[in-house]
Amino acid sequence: MGYPCFIQIFILCYTHLFRSIGAVMLRQFIFGISAYVLTMVPAWASDYELVMVKRDGCVYCDIWERDLGPIYPKTDVGAFAPLRKVDISETKGPDTPFKTPVVFTPTFVIMENGREMRRMEGYQSEDFFWGVLEMILERETDFVPASKLEDKS
Repeated sequence: MGYPCFIQIFILCYTHLFRSIGAVMLRQFIFGISAYVLTMVPAWASDYELVMVKRDGCVYCDIWERDLGPIYPKTDVGAFAPLRKVDISETKGPDTPFKTPVVFTPTFVIMENGREMRRMEGYQSEDFFWGVLEMILERETDFVPASKLEDKS
């Protein structure tokens, strides 16, 4: 796998920048770019992602967004499978990565390397969502919930 486009551009421009600006400014520039790149590393490192398919006016999508949206990225599940939200209109077409058409919203699709692995249709409750998602990830991937890691300690 090659480097992301902006890193390739950074590498190509490095020598030009060094000639154009002083060493102190170059160090500040490199520090700024490095800080940005480090914020992107978790998304690159993950082979898995959770795609939330939603639509405007979906009450259950709004409930999930309100109750779990702010929490999800802070969880062990969110670190393992980062969340990406798409509108249901973006799921139509011949080049879609989904195995079958998405009909209901919200639909949560677990993707592995950009291809659908499993899906959960609808949102009933917080407990049901976490339970089913963790069960799927444990069964189908190398995910280990934090609660089970604590038990082994």
